[in-house]
Amino acid sequence: QVQLVESGGGLVQPGGSLRLSCAASGFTFSNYWIRWHRQAPGKERELVAGIDSGTGITEYADSVKGRFTISRDNTKNTVFLQMNSLKPEDTAVYYCQRINGDYWGQGTQVTVSS
Repeated sequence: QVQLVESGGGLVQPGGSLRLSCAASGFTFSNYWIRWHRQAPGKERELVAGIDSGTGITEYADSVKGRFTISRDNTKNTVFLQMNSLKPEDTAVYYCQRINGDYWGQGTQVTVSS
């Protein structure tokens, strides 16, 4: 079955960095667009970034452009989200998603606080 497992979250100070991973299994990973979303307390889930399957085309929310970088390693069935210059407003649970079937991971908590 399709599985997505996020990891790499944690507590970081403002201005710091984290690298999230989304490990996928149960499908041909290289065929699918993968997205990262986040949901902060009391707010709706929002798209953060996405990456195409074969072309490497990426998309980013305006709020993270220039600070976050999405990438993928199709040999390891993993998508990464490198987050730099983190701000308190980046605090949220981060989820990865495979579109085409709408599969989601369980999420990983990112907290940016001094």
